[in-house]
Amino acid sequence: MSAPPGRPRRLHRYRFRNVWLLSAPPTVVYAVLGRAESYPGWWPQVRAVAPLEGGGGAARFRSFLPYELAVVVRETVRDPGAGVLEIAMGGDLDGWARWTVVPGESGTRAVFEQDVEVRKPALRRWAWLGRPLFRINHALMMRAGRRGLAAWLARG
Repeated sequence: MSAPPGRPRRLHRYRFRNVWLLSAPPTVVYAVLGRAESYPGWWPQVRAVAPLEGGGGAARFRSFLPYELAVVVRETVRDPGAGVLEIAMGGDLDGWARWTVVPGESGTRAVFEQDVEVRKPALRRWAWLGRPLFRINHALMMRAGRRGLAAWLARG
């Protein structure tokens, strides 16, 4: 994705937007997405989520490429009426991620948006050559997450 007008594009910055269509009701999807500690149970690339003393949590991710990302997250928005869940991230990724959960055709439309800058030194060194692979890695992770959540919701 290109940078917004007026902001220079940075090699280490990534913006993502994914839409998941799910057959469960929005309230159910929102409830599952709001329980980050359950993500490793349905999203294979989310390796661990642990609460931190004083609030927030720590999470580890690993997709198909041989690197792991560790982030510390803090919830910034939890608005069930609007269907919005948002976090701020620090650590290997610095930025934010947001779910917006709304009614969709035959169930729910869950939109995931993320705007982050990679801080992990090894990934920053490989950014020029690795950027296309990092984007593919993210796409594969999101596809597996959607499949995992759909199966989780189908089990009830």
